[in-house]
Amino acid sequence: MSAASSAPLLKKSTDWSIAISVVMILAGVVAVASPVAAGVAVSVLVGWLLILSGCAHLGFAWHARATRALIWELMVGLLYLGVGWYLLTRPVAGLASLTLALAMCLFIEAVLEFALGFAIRPLPGSGWLILDGIVTLILAIMIWRAWPSSSEWALGTLVGVSMLFSGVSRLSFSVAARKALG
Repeated sequence: MSAASSAPLLKKSTDWSIAISVVMILAGVVAVASPVAAGVAVSVLVGWLLILSGCAHLGFAWHARATRALIWELMVGLLYLGVGWYLLTRPVAGLASLTLALAMCLFIEAVLEFALGFAIRPLPGSGWLILDGIVTLILAIMIWRAWPSSSEWALGTLVGVSMLFSGVSRLSFSVAARKALG
């Protein structure tokens, strides 16, 4: 395919990318404006993903029934189905559980960022990793100290901010790509 024949395809791709960017920005703004609804939506989504994963494990267990993996795959599949069902039937309680898990995840991430930042300390830019670790640790402590009331804002707000920044960065990239096309 020549450059001249691919130009319309590239322009159409940037058009779609810009449209997706705008949707992501709008979704991010809505999630930040209504963090509880966004958090419950995340809880329901995770519930469905766990149900799907549980079914996949049970399907694999059926196909691996002649091996030693059967009982373990059954247990993992049933665990995923149980937790997924819990999140679907009690999304607000599930939101509290996911928020606590998020605080633990952020704490572990902060420790790892510190370790990496200090391990590569002589290299330029290592201070950014330490700063990232400090900010992540502060966020983890804020969520944990306010838990379970932080469940009302933490997950939905973080997902919203992530969507907002992803949309802005995609939009910036897409506009730059469109300008480069002429």
